This record gives sequence, structure tokens and C-alpha cells, in this order.
Amino acid sequence: MDLEAGQFNGRLAFEDLLREALARAAREGWPEMVWSDATFVDWPLRERVVAESLHAWAAAGRRLTLLAARYDEVLRHQPRFVTWRQTWGHLVDCRVVRNVATVDFPSALWSPHWCLHRTDLTRSNGVWSVERGRLMTVRELLTERLRNSSPGFSASVLGL
Repeated sequence: MDLEAGQFNGRLAFEDLLREALARAAREGWPEMVWSDATFVDWPLRERVVAESLHAWAAAGRRLTLLAARYDEVLRHQPRFVTWRQTWGHLVDCRVVRNVATVDFPSALWSPHWCLHRTDLTRSNGVWSVERGRLMTVRELLTERLRNSSPGFSASVLGL
């Protein structure tokens, strides 16, 4: 699959691009990723191939930041990711942004090398690119949301 630039249409294409991006992140050793979605319910994080890519990607010095409106759907529907998060929690910063409507919440995967931005959540359509201008635009969008976020979805729950 060509990951240089293009448009995608539909949920299956969106999921395929995410799988390929995570495999590429592992192969190329992307140092940082930011994922953003209101609930991550449409992301294929429950799949074995995604967990394998994340295990291959995880290493000292890597950072993954997640940005969501809530993480209850992740806990309910993405058990492989939850397990991976518990193992690699020191690499992952999960953030919550409240008071943003689901339709206004950015759905994107950003790295310094590649980005995907789902611009139409209803139809699951969007774009992906390695182009510097697109990378900067998506990063700025996510940075603005991160400024208004707080910690959420801890790797483990400590009892007293």
C-alpha cells in the first residue's frame, strides 16, 4: 500500500490505513505518535495484528499520546489494546478533552513522518500524507486540543 499521500473512503479503508501505519511505525521506528478520536470505537485496536505492531514499535524513547473525549469504549471493546497499554504504560500518555462534541472531535493519527486525518466521521472519509504542510496542519489541530486536556485512562487502577 502506498502511504505517501491520498484519500480514503469508508471504514474498511480507514482501518486498513491504520493497520499499515502502525506496521510502518514499527518497521521505521517512529519516535512519536499522537492518536486522537472521541472514543476510538472505530479503530481496529482489538486486533492481534495491531497489538503485534505496537509491541514491535514499543521501545525506550518512544512516545504515544492518546487524546479522547472518553475511554469507556476502549475499555469495553479494545481488550488487546488495554492489555498492551498496561504493559507499556510508561510510553503512553492518555489525555481527555471534555466539552467537545463527538462530531467536532478530531480523528487522526499523527507522527513526524506521516499523518492520517478522518475529516468526515459519518462516512469515515479523509486523507493521509507525508507532506510537510499537512503534517503541520494536523499537528496544530491536535496541539490545540492537547492544551485543553487533562490526564485520563490510567494504565492500572491502584486500590487502597
